[in-house]
Amino acid sequence: MLIHLDAVGGIAGDMFIAAVTDAFPHLRDGMLAAIRLAGLRSDIDCRFVDHRDHALTGSRFIVNIPHVHVSHVAPPSHHHHDFATLRAHLLGSALSPAVRERAVAIFTVLATAEGRIHGATPDAVSFHELGEWDSIADIVGAAWLIDAIGADRWTIGPLPLGAGFVQTAHGRLPVPVPATAEILDGYAFVDDGHTGERVTPTGAAIVRHLGCSQRRDDRQPRVLRQTGYGFGTRTFPGLSNVLRVSVFDTVDAAHPDDGGDVAVVEFEVDDQSPEDLAIGLDRIRGHAGVLDVLHMAAYGKKGRVGAHIQVLAEPAALEAVIDACFLETTTIGLRYGTMHRRRLPRDLELVHVGNHAIRVKIAQRPGTRTAKAEADDMQVHAGSDVRSRLRSAAEDAALANPNQEPSA
Repeated sequence: MLIHLDAVGGIAGDMFIAAVTDAFPHLRDGMLAAIRLAGLRSDIDCRFVDHRDHALTGSRFIVNIPHVHVSHVAPPSHHHHDFATLRAHLLGSALSPAVRERAVAIFTVLATAEGRIHGATPDAVSFHELGEWDSIADIVGAAWLIDAIGADRWTIGPLPLGAGFVQTAHGRLPVPVPATAEILDGYAFVDDGHTGERVTPTGAAIVRHLGCSQRRDDRQPRVLRQTGYGFGTRTFPGLSNVLRVSVFDTVDAAHPDDGGDVAVVEFEVDDQSPEDLAIGLDRIRGHAGVLDVLHMAAYGKKGRVGAHIQVLAEPAALEAVIDACFLETTTIGLRYGTMHRRRLPRDLELVHVGNHAIRVKIAQRPGTRTAKAEADDMQVHAGSDVRSRLRSAAEDAALANPNQEPSA
């Protein structure tokens, strides 16, 4: 599955959520539940509303925060939240491990950019506006959706440049604001003549986290399956302030996708504390182009117990990933190369078993289909027997759906 983003009006966290859920409306309830698991205050209202802008219709995602003082909510409701506190809050939440890590990775992109601009370490960065619950909801919601969809590739067209100034906690800043410019260094922009902030730091961090490519050299035939339109809060004369999501499958989804090449970086570490290594690997996961980071126990020379690290990345990001490995870990040598990969066509279906919504991954194997319920969705159920019955029922229901066509 390939998902392409057209930032017609721009891109922000709420626009991304609105556009993706407009294309995949069955994911809305699960995403809202995930935001609650992140510790969202009970008095904060998150909802979707239908929206029309010029000739286009779609939806908006709204987070309504009452302006009341709450002195004991974590994270606090004032305007200064350092990244270390925010990361600890997210990692201690009831979110699934995959969504927690993805949300932290997106925030890491923001913290790293802000740190470079203000001459501070990422942990010491105070997010100001980005620490408010609307941005936390946007990033957690985006992380859950990205994980639930499991797209193989994300692309994006030229980004609108915008113009003018915006008022921030750091004062009056030019558009695009420094954090956005830092995050999207190397991306192509176009000046369409409309002023204002068109790409927010949160939207930029999501684009960078996804490793969105702007290259148009993929000539493989694809089938357009669905589109979604997510709108922002501003209006522009003669232009819809919309982000469009287009979902594509390969023409022949019955055969495995060769997946192209993948860069592999491997090394061992035996002299770095587990706590610091975990932080370093989280930072590596947050780098653009990183697909996965594996951490395995290893036994080295002199009987030392160490860690074997394997990083998978887009080939174009190899040099930047190598630099990140040397920066974030104590290794002084590593191995790298590229390998071919092959992936089975797959899709994710939301199945209802009684009152329970369970995501099931469908894979197309040679001559057959297999189903696997997402383990994260089993965590809330107590008892091995209960989980086993729910898992079997969900997988059977998914395989019985004649309309399910796994996509490459």
